[in-house]
Amino acid sequence: MPNQTAPRAFSESGRRDTRQRRALREHLENGDSFLSAQQLHDELRAGGDKIGLATIYRTLQAMHAAGEIDAVRVNDSETLYRKCGPRHHHHLVCRDCGLTVELDGPSVEKWAAKAAEENRFTQVEHVVELFGLCPSCSTSS
Repeated sequence: MPNQTAPRAFSESGRRDTRQRRALREHLENGDSFLSAQQLHDELRAGGDKIGLATIYRTLQAMHAAGEIDAVRVNDSETLYRKCGPRHHHHLVCRDCGLTVELDGPSVEKWAAKAAEENRFTQVEHVVELFGLCPSCSTSS
C-alpha cells in the first residue's frame, strides 16, 4: 500500500497553514485592539498554547507581508498587529488601552492622489494612523 499523507492546508496567502499561524489568526480575529508580539505571546501561553516568541515574531511578519493583518508602529520602536477588514482604511488607536476604530478617509485618499499626481509619482501607497485616548481612558486619567 503506498504511503499516503494528508494534503497540507494553506492559508489565503498561499503559505502553509501551521498550528501557530492558525492560533495567531484566531486570537487576532477575536480582538479589537492592536497587540505586540509579546502581548500575543503572553495571552496565548496563558490560554495554554505553547508557542515560542521567535515563532510569533516570524509568523506575524509573514502574515503582515501577505496582507493578512495590519501593523502600526508606536514609539518609533514597537510594532503592534491586528486583524482588520479587507478594505483600505485608517486607524484611530487609543494610546492607553489599544482600542482601535477603523476609519474611512475619503479626503485623505483625494489628498494622496492629488499629491502623487502633482509630483508625478506612481504606485503610491500611504498609511494614516491617529493616536489619542478613547472615552474610557479619557475619563479615567
